[in-house]
Amino acid sequence: MENRFIYLDSCNTCQRIMKELELSDSVSLQNTKENPVTEEQIEFLKDQSCSYESLFNRRAQLYRGRNLHEKELTESDYKELLLDHYTFIKRPILIYNSVAYIGNSKKVVAAAVKAVKND
Repeated sequence: MENRFIYLDSCNTCQRIMKELELSDSVSLQNTKENPVTEEQIEFLKDQSCSYESLFNRRAQLYRGRNLHEKELTESDYKELLLDHYTFIKRPILIYNSVAYIGNSKKVVAAAVKAVKND
């Protein structure tokens, strides 16, 4: 998988992390609103994180809007939702040297910064 930064352009956290990473031109930018994640990308990310659920953003407004918090979702449900709407994917995601750094926790961001800076 090519080096890629998957983010939402209107997300301040994504913008802050992108600046912190100081990404080179070798990293393609993918705004999920304009260019949603593909099934191939979802499969790669699932392999990296071990489940579709771990890629799922429960803070998305649609999560409550569709009453998903009241349902018992399966892995196939999560996959379907991830492919259905861009807001359901955790972000940002950095894919760098075939390793995915998913989300905005301090630990994940620190690992992503280290990977980019050490290269």
